[in-house]
Amino acid sequence: MKLKIFLMSAAVMLLLWLSGCSNSRTTLESADHYALGTINHIQIESPHAESLLKESFSIIDTVESKMSRSIKTSEVSRINAHSGRSPVTVSEATYSVIKKGLELSALSDGAFDITIGPVVSLWGIGTDHPRVPGTLELEKALSLVNYRNVVLDSKNSSVYLKKRGMSIDLGAIAKGWAADRVYRFLVDHDVKKGIINLGGNVFVIGRKSAAREWHVGIQDPEKTRGNYLGILSVSDEAVVTSGKYERFFVYNGKKYHHIFNTFTGYPVENGLISVTILGKDSTTADGYSTVVFSLGLEKGMKLVEETPFIEAVIITGAHDIHLSSGIQKKFTLTDPGYKVVK
Repeated sequence: MKLKIFLMSAAVMLLLWLSGCSNSRTTLESADHYALGTINHIQIESPHAESLLKESFSIIDTVESKMSRSIKTSEVSRINAHSGRSPVTVSEATYSVIKKGLELSALSDGAFDITIGPVVSLWGIGTDHPRVPGTLELEKALSLVNYRNVVLDSKNSSVYLKKRGMSIDLGAIAKGWAADRVYRFLVDHDVKKGIINLGGNVFVIGRKSAAREWHVGIQDPEKTRGNYLGILSVSDEAVVTSGKYERFFVYNGKKYHHIFNTFTGYPVENGLISVTILGKDSTTADGYSTVVFSLGLEKGMKLVEETPFIEAVIITGAHDIHLSSGIQKKFTLTDPGYKVVK
Protein backbone atom coordinates (compact mmCIF):
# COMPACT_ATOMS: atom_id res chain seq x y z
CA MET A 1 0.00 0.00 0.00
CA LYS A 2 1.25 3.45 -0.90
CA LEU A 3 -0.31 6.36 0.89
CA LYS A 4 0.63 10.01 0.68
CA ILE A 5 -1.21 12.81 2.44
CA PHE A 6 -1.29 16.36 1.16
CA LEU A 7 -2.75 19.13 3.32
CA MET A 8 -1.86 22.25 1.43
CA SER A 9 -2.19 25.58 3.17
CA ALA A 10 -5.03 27.21 1.31
CA ALA A 11 -3.64 30.60 2.24
CA VAL A 12 -0.81 30.05 -0.19
CA MET A 13 -2.12 27.34 -2.52
CA LEU A 14 -5.58 28.55 -3.47
CA LEU A 15 -5.02 32.21 -4.18
CA LEU A 16 -1.84 34.23 -4.15
CA TRP A 17 -2.61 37.88 -3.47
CA LEU A 18 -0.18 40.04 -5.38
CA SER A 19 -0.92 43.40 -3.88
CA GLY A 20 1.75 43.52 -1.19
CA CYS A 21 4.73 43.69 -3.52
CA SER A 22 7.92 45.36 -2.36
CA ASN A 23 7.54 48.27 -4.79
CA SER A 24 4.19 49.28 -3.29
CA ARG A 25 4.01 52.58 -1.39
CA THR A 26 1.05 51.33 0.60
CA THR A 27 1.84 50.79 4.28
CA LEU A 28 -0.11 47.86 5.63
CA GLU A 29 0.23 46.22 9.01
CA SER A 30 -0.36 42.49 9.08
CA ALA A 31 -0.70 39.47 11.30
CA ASP A 32 -1.26 35.72 10.92
CA HIS A 33 -3.49 33.43 12.95
CA TYR A 34 -4.31 29.73 12.69
CA ALA A 35 -8.01 28.88 12.81
CA LEU A 36 -10.65 27.08 10.73
CA GLY A 37 -8.01 24.56 9.72
CA THR A 38 -5.79 27.03 7.90
CA ILE A 39 -3.55 30.08 8.20
CA ASN A 40 -5.48 33.35 8.25
CA HIS A 41 -3.59 36.43 7.08
CA ILE A 42 -4.95 39.96 7.40
CA GLN A 43 -3.32 43.22 6.28
CA ILE A 44 -4.87 46.61 6.94
CA GLU A 45 -3.99 50.28 6.87
CA SER A 46 -5.12 51.89 10.13
CA PRO A 47 -3.62 53.79 13.09
CA HIS A 48 -5.36 51.19 15.27
CA ALA A 49 -4.15 48.19 13.29
CA GLU A 50 -2.87 46.16 16.24
CA SER A 51 -6.14 46.15 18.19
CA LEU A 52 -8.26 45.72 15.04
CA LEU A 53 -6.23 42.72 13.92
CA LYS A 54 -6.56 41.17 17.36
CA GLU A 55 -10.33 41.61 17.34
CA SER A 56 -10.56 40.30 13.77
CA PHE A 57 -8.94 37.04 14.80
CA SER A 58 -11.25 36.85 17.79
CA ILE A 59 -14.19 37.03 15.38
CA ILE A 60 -12.75 34.14 13.38
CA ASP A 61 -12.20 32.08 16.54
CA THR A 62 -15.81 32.65 17.55
CA VAL A 63 -17.06 31.39 14.17
CA GLU A 64 -14.87 28.30 14.50
CA SER A 65 -16.07 27.61 18.04
CA LYS A 66 -19.66 27.56 16.82
CA MET A 67 -19.42 25.92 13.40
CA SER A 68 -16.52 23.44 13.41
CA ARG A 69 -17.38 19.72 13.25
CA SER A 70 -14.08 18.88 14.92
CA ILE A 71 -14.82 20.87 18.09
CA LYS A 72 -17.05 18.70 20.24
CA THR A 73 -18.59 21.64 22.08
CA SER A 74 -19.53 23.56 18.90
CA GLU A 75 -23.13 24.19 17.95
CA VAL A 76 -22.74 22.13 14.78
CA SER A 77 -21.37 19.21 16.80
CA ARG A 78 -24.34 19.43 19.16
CA ILE A 79 -26.74 19.41 16.21
CA ASN A 80 -25.02 16.32 14.84
CA ALA A 81 -24.94 14.59 18.23
CA HIS A 82 -28.71 15.10 18.58
CA SER A 83 -29.56 13.90 15.07
CA GLY A 84 -32.74 11.84 15.00
CA ARG A 85 -33.48 12.76 18.61
CA SER A 86 -34.22 16.43 19.18
CA PRO A 87 -33.80 19.95 17.79
CA VAL A 88 -30.89 22.07 19.01
CA THR A 89 -31.16 25.80 19.62
CA VAL A 90 -28.24 27.68 18.09
CA SER A 91 -26.94 31.22 17.71
CA GLU A 92 -28.22 33.53 15.01
CA ALA A 93 -24.91 33.16 13.17
CA THR A 94 -24.96 29.36 13.00
CA TYR A 95 -28.65 29.36 12.08
CA SER A 96 -28.00 31.84 9.24
CA VAL A 97 -25.07 29.86 7.82
CA ILE A 98 -27.04 26.60 7.89
CA LYS A 99 -30.00 28.31 6.22
CA LYS A 100 -27.70 29.66 3.51
CA GLY A 101 -26.17 26.20 3.07
CA LEU A 102 -29.61 24.65 2.64
CA GLU A 103 -30.51 27.26 0.03
CA LEU A 104 -27.39 26.36 -1.95
CA SER A 105 -28.11 22.67 -1.51
CA ALA A 106 -31.59 23.14 -2.97
CA LEU A 107 -30.27 25.38 -5.75
CA SER A 108 -27.91 22.62 -6.90
CA ASP A 109 -30.51 19.85 -6.50
CA GLY A 110 -28.28 18.25 -3.92
CA ALA A 111 -25.04 18.27 -5.93
CA PHE A 112 -23.87 20.43 -3.03
CA ASP A 113 -25.26 19.20 0.28
CA ILE A 114 -24.34 20.39 3.77
CA THR A 115 -25.35 16.99 5.20
CA ILE A 116 -22.33 15.38 3.51
CA GLY A 117 -20.75 14.92 6.96
CA PRO A 118 -21.04 11.09 7.13
CA VAL A 119 -19.18 10.76 3.82
CA VAL A 120 -16.51 13.26 4.86
CA SER A 121 -15.94 11.31 8.07
CA LEU A 122 -15.54 8.02 6.21
CA TRP A 123 -12.80 9.31 3.92
CA GLY A 124 -10.94 11.18 6.66
CA ILE A 125 -9.22 13.52 4.23
CA GLY A 126 -7.46 16.18 6.28
CA THR A 127 -6.89 13.81 9.20
CA ASP A 128 -3.92 11.60 10.01
CA HIS A 129 -5.73 8.53 8.68
CA PRO A 130 -7.37 9.11 5.29
CA ARG A 131 -8.63 6.00 3.50
CA VAL A 132 -10.76 4.75 0.62
CA PRO A 133 -14.04 3.47 2.12
CA GLY A 134 -15.71 0.24 1.13
CA THR A 135 -18.86 0.09 -0.99
CA LEU A 136 -21.17 -0.91 1.84
CA GLU A 137 -19.78 1.82 4.08
CA LEU A 138 -20.41 4.43 1.42
CA GLU A 139 -23.94 3.19 0.77
CA LYS A 140 -24.76 3.52 4.46
CA ALA A 141 -23.22 7.00 4.67
CA LEU A 142 -25.01 8.17 1.51
CA SER A 143 -28.35 7.07 2.95
CA LEU A 144 -27.87 9.81 5.54
CA VAL A 145 -27.05 12.57 3.03
CA ASN A 146 -30.18 14.59 2.23
CA TYR A 147 -30.52 18.30 2.92
CA ARG A 148 -34.31 17.90 2.83
CA ASN A 149 -34.07 16.12 6.17
CA VAL A 150 -32.87 19.25 7.94
CA VAL A 151 -35.65 21.07 9.79
CA LEU A 152 -35.23 24.74 10.65
CA ASP A 153 -37.39 26.51 13.21
CA SER A 154 -36.90 30.25 12.88
CA LYS A 155 -39.06 31.03 15.92
CA ASN A 156 -36.84 29.02 18.24
CA SER A 157 -33.63 29.36 16.16
CA SER A 158 -33.30 25.58 16.22
CA VAL A 159 -31.98 22.94 13.84
CA TYR A 160 -33.09 19.32 13.71
CA LEU A 161 -31.67 16.44 11.67
CA LYS A 162 -34.44 13.90 11.06
CA LYS A 163 -32.32 10.73 10.86
CA ARG A 164 -29.98 9.36 13.51
CA GLY A 165 -26.41 9.53 12.26
CA MET A 166 -26.90 12.54 10.00
CA SER A 167 -24.13 15.11 10.14
CA ILE A 168 -23.85 18.69 8.93
CA ASP A 169 -20.54 19.94 7.54
CA LEU A 170 -20.19 23.70 7.00
CA GLY A 171 -16.62 23.52 5.70
CA ALA A 172 -17.67 24.89 2.30
CA ILE A 173 -19.24 28.03 3.70
CA ALA A 174 -18.10 28.89 7.25
CA LYS A 175 -14.83 30.54 6.21
CA GLY A 176 -16.78 32.78 3.88
CA TRP A 177 -19.07 33.78 6.73
CA ALA A 178 -16.05 34.55 8.93
CA ALA A 179 -14.46 36.66 6.18
CA ASP A 180 -17.68 38.66 5.81
CA ARG A 181 -17.85 39.32 9.54
CA VAL A 182 -14.23 40.50 9.60
CA TYR A 183 -14.74 42.69 6.52
CA ARG A 184 -17.78 44.39 8.03
CA PHE A 185 -16.00 44.88 11.37
CA LEU A 186 -12.97 46.51 9.75
CA VAL A 187 -15.00 48.74 7.43
CA ASP A 188 -17.18 49.82 10.35
CA HIS A 189 -13.94 50.84 12.12
CA ASP A 190 -12.88 53.11 9.25
CA VAL A 191 -10.44 50.75 7.54
CA LYS A 192 -10.34 51.94 3.93
CA LYS A 193 -7.66 49.62 2.60
CA GLY A 194 -6.70 46.03 3.31
CA ILE A 195 -6.72 42.34 2.50
CA ILE A 196 -8.45 39.56 4.39
CA ASN A 197 -7.15 36.12 3.41
CA LEU A 198 -8.75 33.29 5.35
CA GLY A 199 -7.04 30.31 3.84
CA GLY A 200 -7.63 31.44 0.28
CA ASN A 201 -10.98 33.10 0.94
CA VAL A 202 -9.77 36.53 -0.08
CA PHE A 203 -11.78 39.68 0.61
CA VAL A 204 -10.19 43.00 -0.32
CA ILE A 205 -11.11 46.30 1.29
CA GLY A 206 -11.19 49.34 -0.97
CA ARG A 207 -8.57 49.81 -3.68
CA LYS A 208 -4.79 49.62 -3.63
CA SER A 209 -4.67 53.25 -4.75
CA ALA A 210 -7.03 55.78 -6.32
CA ALA A 211 -5.87 54.66 -9.77
CA ARG A 212 -5.47 50.94 -9.20
CA GLU A 213 -7.50 48.03 -7.91
CA TRP A 214 -6.02 45.19 -5.89
CA HIS A 215 -4.53 42.34 -7.90
CA VAL A 216 -5.40 38.83 -6.74
CA GLY A 217 -3.59 35.98 -8.45
CA ILE A 218 -5.28 32.66 -9.19
CA GLN A 219 -3.00 29.79 -8.25
CA ASP A 220 -2.02 27.34 -10.99
CA PRO A 221 -3.68 24.14 -9.72
CA GLU A 222 -0.91 21.96 -11.14
CA LYS A 223 2.12 23.85 -9.85
CA THR A 224 3.68 24.56 -6.49
CA ARG A 225 2.91 27.46 -4.24
CA GLY A 226 3.30 30.95 -5.68
CA ASN A 227 2.73 29.99 -9.31
CA TYR A 228 -0.32 31.81 -10.60
CA LEU A 229 -1.91 31.53 -14.03
CA GLY A 230 -3.88 34.76 -14.07
CA ILE A 231 -4.77 37.89 -12.17
CA LEU A 232 -8.10 39.35 -11.11
CA SER A 233 -8.39 43.11 -10.55
CA VAL A 234 -10.82 43.71 -7.71
CA SER A 235 -11.99 46.24 -5.11
CA ASP A 236 -14.33 45.58 -2.17
CA GLU A 237 -14.93 42.09 -3.52
CA ALA A 238 -14.47 38.51 -2.38
CA VAL A 239 -12.49 35.95 -4.39
CA VAL A 240 -12.80 32.28 -3.40
CA THR A 241 -11.43 29.18 -5.11
CA SER A 242 -12.38 25.50 -4.80
CA GLY A 243 -10.13 22.92 -6.41
CA LYS A 244 -8.96 19.32 -6.53
CA TYR A 245 -5.52 20.33 -5.29
CA GLU A 246 -6.57 21.98 -2.02
CA ARG A 247 -6.73 18.90 0.18
CA PHE A 248 -6.17 15.34 -0.97
CA PHE A 249 -4.31 12.10 -0.44
CA VAL A 250 -2.78 9.57 -2.80
CA TYR A 251 -3.50 5.85 -2.46
CA ASN A 252 -1.83 3.33 -4.78
CA GLY A 253 -0.97 6.10 -7.21
CA LYS A 254 -4.49 7.60 -7.41
CA LYS A 255 -5.34 11.03 -6.05
CA TYR A 256 -8.51 11.44 -3.97
CA HIS A 257 -9.58 15.03 -3.22
CA HIS A 258 -12.01 16.45 -0.68
CA ILE A 259 -14.94 17.66 -2.82
CA PHE A 260 -17.39 14.76 -2.88
CA ASN A 261 -20.05 13.69 -5.33
CA THR A 262 -23.11 13.57 -3.09
CA PHE A 263 -24.64 10.75 -5.15
CA THR A 264 -21.67 8.35 -5.40
CA GLY A 265 -19.71 9.24 -2.26
CA TYR A 266 -16.48 9.50 -4.27
CA PRO A 267 -14.58 12.69 -5.08
CA VAL A 268 -16.11 14.71 -7.91
CA GLU A 269 -14.60 13.88 -11.30
CA ASN A 270 -16.02 16.07 -14.04
CA GLY A 271 -12.98 17.49 -15.83
CA LEU A 272 -12.64 20.58 -13.63
CA ILE A 273 -9.55 21.29 -11.55
CA SER A 274 -10.54 24.61 -10.00
CA VAL A 275 -13.36 27.12 -9.79
CA THR A 276 -12.89 30.70 -8.66
CA ILE A 277 -15.91 32.79 -7.75
CA LEU A 278 -15.94 36.58 -7.53
CA GLY A 279 -18.71 38.16 -5.46
CA LYS A 280 -19.68 41.01 -3.21
CA ASP A 281 -19.70 38.79 -0.13
CA SER A 282 -17.48 35.87 0.81
CA THR A 283 -20.22 33.59 2.14
CA THR A 284 -21.87 33.52 -1.27
CA ALA A 285 -18.57 33.20 -3.13
CA ASP A 286 -17.44 30.40 -0.81
CA GLY A 287 -20.62 28.38 -1.23
CA TYR A 288 -20.93 28.93 -4.96
CA SER A 289 -17.33 27.89 -5.62
CA THR A 290 -18.16 24.40 -4.33
CA VAL A 291 -21.60 24.36 -5.97
CA VAL A 292 -20.20 25.25 -9.39
CA PHE A 293 -17.33 22.79 -9.05
CA SER A 294 -19.80 20.05 -8.15
CA LEU A 295 -22.14 20.86 -11.05
CA GLY A 296 -19.39 20.83 -13.69
CA LEU A 297 -18.59 23.21 -16.55
CA GLU A 298 -21.87 23.39 -18.46
CA LYS A 299 -24.35 23.44 -15.58
CA GLY A 300 -22.00 25.42 -13.37
CA MET A 301 -21.43 28.21 -15.88
CA LYS A 302 -25.14 28.32 -16.68
CA LEU A 303 -25.87 28.89 -13.00
CA VAL A 304 -23.25 31.64 -12.78
CA GLU A 305 -24.65 33.45 -15.82
CA GLU A 306 -28.14 33.26 -14.33
CA THR A 307 -26.96 34.65 -10.98
CA PRO A 308 -26.43 38.44 -11.12
CA PHE A 309 -24.18 38.82 -8.06
CA ILE A 310 -21.36 36.37 -8.92
CA GLU A 311 -18.79 35.78 -11.67
CA ALA A 312 -16.55 32.78 -12.29
CA VAL A 313 -13.22 31.55 -13.61
CA ILE A 314 -13.53 27.83 -14.34
CA ILE A 315 -10.39 25.83 -15.19
CA THR A 316 -10.42 22.37 -16.75
CA GLY A 317 -7.84 19.62 -16.77
CA ALA A 318 -7.21 20.44 -20.44
CA HIS A 319 -5.87 23.86 -19.27
CA ASP A 320 -8.86 25.68 -20.73
CA ILE A 321 -10.05 28.75 -18.84
CA HIS A 322 -13.73 29.61 -19.06
CA LEU A 323 -14.76 33.11 -17.96
CA SER A 324 -18.26 34.27 -17.16
CA SER A 325 -19.42 37.30 -19.12
CA GLY A 326 -18.98 39.81 -16.32
CA ILE A 327 -15.43 38.89 -15.34
CA GLN A 328 -13.64 39.02 -18.69
CA LYS A 329 -12.39 42.58 -18.30
CA LYS A 330 -11.19 41.85 -14.76
CA PHE A 331 -9.06 38.82 -15.68
CA THR A 332 -5.54 38.88 -17.13
CA LEU A 333 -3.93 35.62 -18.29
CA THR A 334 -0.26 35.35 -17.27
CA ASP A 335 0.59 31.70 -18.00
CA PRO A 336 0.92 30.69 -21.70
CA GLY A 337 0.32 27.07 -20.68
CA TYR A 338 -3.36 27.94 -20.33
CA LYS A 339 -5.79 29.42 -22.83
CA VAL A 340 -8.99 31.39 -22.41
CA VAL A 341 -11.84 29.72 -24.28
CA LYS A 342 -14.29 32.16 -25.80
